[in-house]
Amino acid sequence: MKFYPLQFEPIFKERIWGGEQLKSVLHKSFTSSTIGESWEISTVKEDVSVISNGIWKGKSFIDLIKEYPKEILGTAVYARFGTEFPLLFKYLDAREDLSIQVHPNNSLAQKRHNSFGKTEMWYVIQADKEARIIVGFKEDSNSNTYLENLKNKTLLSILDEVNVKSGDAYFIESGTVHSIGAGLLLAEIQQTSDITYRLYDFDRVDDKGFLRELHVDLALEAINYKKVQTKKEFTKNTNESNVVVDCPYFTTNFISLDGTMEVVKLAETFTVYMCVEGFFEIEKDHIKLQYKKGDTILIPAAMNEFILNGKASILEIYIS
Repeated sequence: MKFYPLQFEPIFKERIWGGEQLKSVLHKSFTSSTIGESWEISTVKEDVSVISNGIWKGKSFIDLIKEYPKEILGTAVYARFGTEFPLLFKYLDAREDLSIQVHPNNSLAQKRHNSFGKTEMWYVIQADKEARIIVGFKEDSNSNTYLENLKNKTLLSILDEVNVKSGDAYFIESGTVHSIGAGLLLAEIQQTSDITYRLYDFDRVDDKGFLRELHVDLALEAINYKKVQTKKEFTKNTNESNVVVDCPYFTTNFISLDGTMEVVKLAETFTVYMCVEGFFEIEKDHIKLQYKKGDTILIPAAMNEFILNGKASILEIYIS
């Protein structure tokens, strides 16, 4: 097959809050003890993914898109975004709490940074007992109340902390104040953006003894001060695409694969599979390719009929 399931070299990011679960649970290979993120598919400047399998092994993903834009991205995605790849896929390991932060929407990000905004979603792969996240305000608030609590170091008192467990999913729209708590391993799907405004970092210092930079002024216009609903309830019917998130930027489905599932799609969009549990294979033209927990696979739009076999939990992502 000319177009085949693509995999990429992970781009590992050391973080003050990172650990080793990406290695011990998701089979990633690195030596550091503070890897917080594995960027699975990225076209962020300076962090462009490189293909790790097949005839295009070693080729930049951006170069492949430029060579075969409609075949890789899909006709509808190409019409909307040109040769820009609009999504970023990650796995995150939070050994410690992440900073409390917010991301700008498309309009603000375009005006300030000539970038996409950052709406994202999380799927919880593994959670320690009592693990929690911060997602927005407990009640509708405003900038004055927020700033007063930030100044008094009581910001947590007005933010919504939620206990989470494996299998939970959360939709974090741009403007939502949020943080990933300690003891969580997540899959993250987001718009292609690396813009984060840090509001509060628990007064932590980096390895050189310095406080990390905060972006309080930049964040004021970006924050949505309304209470938001972020948890996504979804069905887990076997061998079906169960909708988790359907938003203007991406659609994410959950597949509980047990046996065989035929996939037939139009050539309008690429599809990405993130294997969050188990093992499976993709079969096309009597060729079978095998995947495991922690793998991320991009199906080019031109490859629009194939079969999934195995026993696995899979996130299926595309642009509708």
